[in-house]
Amino acid sequence: MGTLPARRNIPPWVKVPEDLKDPEVFQVQTRLLKAMFGPDRSRIPYIEQVSKAMLELKALESSDLTEVVVYGSYLYKLRTKWMLQSMAEWHRQRQERGMLKLAEAMTALELGPWMK
Repeated sequence: MGTLPARRNIPPWVKVPEDLKDPEVFQVQTRLLKAMFGPDRSRIPYIEQVSKAMLELKALESSDLTEVVVYGSYLYKLRTKWMLQSMAEWHRQRQERGMLKLAEAMTALELGPWMK
């Protein structure tokens, strides 16, 4: 990825241009973004400040995935990528458990003696 991001408000801890080269890129299910980054992605500035990295989200066409691009120094961007992937997995598992509990509850309601 040789192009620089179009973002104008580059955080002060990101060194231009060296930290903008070779970003870490991974994909996250779009449905997890609100849980990870808050409504309207309001937690992104906080995550950037704490992790000393810069994030860019890019929606992928014809897919339910969003590309997360992490810019920063080598160690900070690797740590941030790992943290965000862990958060995404935790939220995915949490939603999956919720769906399983919902299915169990619906099954229990259908099997009640009053339904027969």
